[in-house]
Amino acid sequence: MSYTVRIKEEISSIKSNKSEGIAELSGYIRNNGNFQKNSIVMTTENKFVVERIVEMIKDFYSVEAKVEVIENLNFSKKDLYQITLNKDPKMLEDLGIIDSKGNFQKNVPNYLVGGNEEIRGYLRGVFLGTGSINDPKTSRYHMELLISNPEESVFIQKLLNIFDLNAKILNRDKGYMIYIKEAEKISDFLKIIGANNAVMYYENIRIYRDQKNKTNRLNNCEQANMDKVIQTATSQLEDIQIIEDNDGIMLLDEKVKEVLEYRKKYPEASLKELAEIITLETNKSITKSGLNHRLRKIKELADSFRKMNKEK
Repeated sequence: MSYTVRIKEEISSIKSNKSEGIAELSGYIRNNGNFQKNSIVMTTENKFVVERIVEMIKDFYSVEAKVEVIENLNFSKKDLYQITLNKDPKMLEDLGIIDSKGNFQKNVPNYLVGGNEEIRGYLRGVFLGTGSINDPKTSRYHMELLISNPEESVFIQKLLNIFDLNAKILNRDKGYMIYIKEAEKISDFLKIIGANNAVMYYENIRIYRDQKNKTNRLNNCEQANMDKVIQTATSQLEDIQIIEDNDGIMLLDEKVKEVLEYRKKYPEASLKELAEIITLETNKSITKSGLNHRLRKIKELADSFRKMNKEK
């Protein structure tokens, strides 16, 4: 069972009051209904969504809902359920789909989504009809709603952004895709539509992924630091070798010679570690900055030998 299916199954069991339920029905029928001459046809692969929609229609209106299992043309093995309703004017006007004259209303009436409960209901209906959310175990966070009507897509985007979800719209060949990419915002959307179990799953996976990514970044950083330490030490050892090959040790003062010997003795130590070792073993305090200064003296002498050998 996909994550989206699990979400839809969960929110299909939510108990709604009448105003919230009517808003949900409106969001579902408006965005999943195929409006024909005398009927409205809706399809879904989710049996529990069918049961919820039919039950709500039965509870709120005296309209018969005919349910059939039809051939699924999407190359899916799942059954495809078709709900057929008579175009009852009273129900459609009540749902804000037509006006009192029977004309289709492009814009959802304000009274239908007058409060937060009704807005949540409307968004729940839209998601049941057209929504999907990637399982957080996958490589990207993504929630989308596919809407055919431009005015409706802008309206739904505004409803989502009432809750600061940063929803955006993309124009597609067959309509408009409203989408959310931010993990925290998708989690907030799930809370808004009442999918509490889906939120817990989502957050657990998200926290695990974020922690894993953080650990990987730290490991990569540590590896990069280690590579830098090795590269620096190798360069310093090469400088020392050139000085020794040219009998140049006598040109260094005693403090620099001491650092030279300790670098040879501890070739894998970082500058910080080497400074601590020298301080501990000689009882003479040396800072990382002081150590670096003496190593620069070694490099300068090595570079002078390199230049001299090149000119020969």
